[in-house]
Amino acid sequence: MSKLSEIQFKGNCVAVPEGFWSAIDVWLKKPNVVNKRLCGSKEEESKVVEAADIEHILSAFWKEDVEDLKDVIYYLNNGLEGNNQHHTTNGGLSFAIRSIIPKVHLTETHFKEITLKDISSHRVTFLPLEENAEGHLVIKKSNIYQIQLQSVNCEEWSISISTLSSESWFSDGVIYPKLAWLSTELLPKLVKWSTENTKSEFKSTLSLIPVEKYSHLYQKLKEKYKEMVKVWPEVTDPEKFVYEDVAIATYLLVLWEEERAEKGLTEKQSFVDLGCGNGLLVHILSNEGHSGSGIDVRKRKIWDLYGPQTNLKECTITPSDSFLFPETDWLIGNHSDELTPWIPVISARSSYCSRFFVLPCCFFDFYGKYNRQHCKKSQYKEYIDFIAEVSHVCGFEVEEDCLRIPSTKRVCLIGKSRSYDSSREAMVDDQRTQYIKKRQWSTIANVSSKRETSSTEPTGDSSNTERHPHDNAEGFLHEVEKQIPVTRKWAEGFQPRSKIEPMRNCATLPRTLIDKVVLQVANALLLLKIDDKHTPSDEKTWNRGGSLSIKEVAELLDKETLQNLKNECGGLQTLLKNSHQVFKVEGGRVQMRDWRVETIRRKPRLDHKRKLSAEMLKTQMCWFHTNHPEGCPLSSDSCSFAHGPEDLRHFSFKSKKQKSA
Repeated sequence: MSKLSEIQFKGNCVAVPEGFWSAIDVWLKKPNVVNKRLCGSKEEESKVVEAADIEHILSAFWKEDVEDLKDVIYYLNNGLEGNNQHHTTNGGLSFAIRSIIPKVHLTETHFKEITLKDISSHRVTFLPLEENAEGHLVIKKSNIYQIQLQSVNCEEWSISISTLSSESWFSDGVIYPKLAWLSTELLPKLVKWSTENTKSEFKSTLSLIPVEKYSHLYQKLKEKYKEMVKVWPEVTDPEKFVYEDVAIATYLLVLWEEERAEKGLTEKQSFVDLGCGNGLLVHILSNEGHSGSGIDVRKRKIWDLYGPQTNLKECTITPSDSFLFPETDWLIGNHSDELTPWIPVISARSSYCSRFFVLPCCFFDFYGKYNRQHCKKSQYKEYIDFIAEVSHVCGFEVEEDCLRIPSTKRVCLIGKSRSYDSSREAMVDDQRTQYIKKRQWSTIANVSSKRETSSTEPTGDSSNTERHPHDNAEGFLHEVEKQIPVTRKWAEGFQPRSKIEPMRNCATLPRTLIDKVVLQVANALLLLKIDDKHTPSDEKTWNRGGSLSIKEVAELLDKETLQNLKNECGGLQTLLKNSHQVFKVEGGRVQMRDWRVETIRRKPRLDHKRKLSAEMLKTQMCWFHTNHPEGCPLSSDSCSFAHGPEDLRHFSFKSKKQKSA
């Protein structure tokens, strides 16, 4: 018996024990949070047992010398040998058996483990199980370990990890991690979680489907569709989008398989993906045997690679009777933006049997951007609650889950069943209509209020200030209601996105605005303390200035400039990153780029990249040569940019098609 590691920390005498057991529950139920080689775990059995019965229970999993089992029982009850703070366990223990699910299934073996929680002693023991030659599950004595919380004094605590036999410990790097990993990775996490007072706003990951099925299928689909990464023709990151859609497809396939088993269905569900984007999700689901289609306002290049079996349609979707799908089982909204709140409505009105799956991303209401109402919630949580509210109003029993995808927006909402009988459809649909109208009026009122606020300047003389007729919210909404025609369509006023995607990466901003911001930021950096730690020691001193955070840079700019940048994706940070020649943006801070250092760090390029780089030499003016008080730190021969008009050369970009012509 040996202690691997121990960490002492300060904490409240009431909060720490509760936090400790919450931390242990994370390790028991979601081990993949720490061990990235795991997919999760599944509790097979759970019960409360008497301490006196433990030896009898464990003997069923013990095929070795009975005397050795007594050593295990002593370790369970007393922890480390010779530690007087431990005592023989009295009362009940929480006994459980869990399956541990690796991400990559190298064998068909199921990895199981017994866990024994002794609440009174703040101690939990882990006893791995393995199959013996006869196929029986037996305790793997070499890998038994224990986690213990102890009180050092009234304000200090410690958490320790110990093993029954560290000398014989077996590690495969996946199910059985190395002892050093338990000390350096797991133990610090347990201490951190024990002292944290925050709870997640959302449910745990993959709470609505069997994790083991998900893990098996995900690995299979990941291998099957990995070649998509190599042929991805879009400008978006192929690895993120391919593996994200593989994960979403895996989730839906497992969810639908469970639904078929629950309802006794044999035919695979049909689907329509509204706002399908690159169409990969449609492609995977179709390939896996589900009939369906995808609709998006704009065709993507990759659509042509899928083949005729993937049904994709370029069309502007407007919520109306023309876009109902009475023969379709499931409607999908995967990052569907302005369509997101409408998908539960379209599903509800398509048929009583229609179901939906939405993965919200950008925050849209029915008729424009979603406006926050509750400052105590995160904006994301508030929006998820809004879509859940829409779903409830539409008559769905809504379920929430968290996907395992490479994205911060990974909470999905699922409507599988209705909260009302089909005979009440007309009444419920009237409720939907009234709710949507109310949201529309609120949107109009909010927009009007913002316009009024921005256009009205305070005069300081309240006696001359006229009261706007829309100051009274109720009166204004009543006035708007009178302006809405009685014969209106149920989605009139909805604004679909443009077929032509607007360029919003600061590239279309006026050149004068970009130059003004660049010069203003550069001058501010030059006034700060010089950081010479990255300057080559054999080079002359050149003022590279200090650094500023993005927030500090924003404070330098006027409101009009900030408003122009706010309309661009990434805003100010994107503009600074686009000005790559002048600035280096890392870790949320901006500094001047020192090309002497960049030249030293530059890695050897591949032949085709070296050729392209050579073609672009001297095709742009050197900003430092023109604007820096001390000029460019490099000579004209060493600098990749032109030092004056006579040094500038013409570059004509040719596409691959033009080159091959």
